[in-house]
Amino acid sequence: MLHIIIVGFVAGIIARLLSPGPNNPSGFILTTLLGIAGAFLATFVGQQIGHYDASAGEGAGYITSIIGALVVLFIWNRLVARGLIPDMNK
Repeated sequence: MLHIIIVGFVAGIIARLLSPGPNNPSGFILTTLLGIAGAFLATFVGQQIGHYDASAGEGAGYITSIIGALVVLFIWNRLVARGLIPDMNK
């Protein structure tokens, strides 16, 4: 669990740098939380498809966590674009 949080922290920062667009979440804490959510998403999907052993507590690595964080950032951007989440940059 702690491994996923640490990896998610790094993945969130890297994903924010890689993600284009004006609707990036502003703030260090929000970016970190979205990265951690991406790491949990990558871990969950990886365990469901059998890539990671859930009973051994295996989590996603950096690459898949970054991909998960990019997915979460994409969803964030779509929600901001639809007006369901207020744009923090305004």
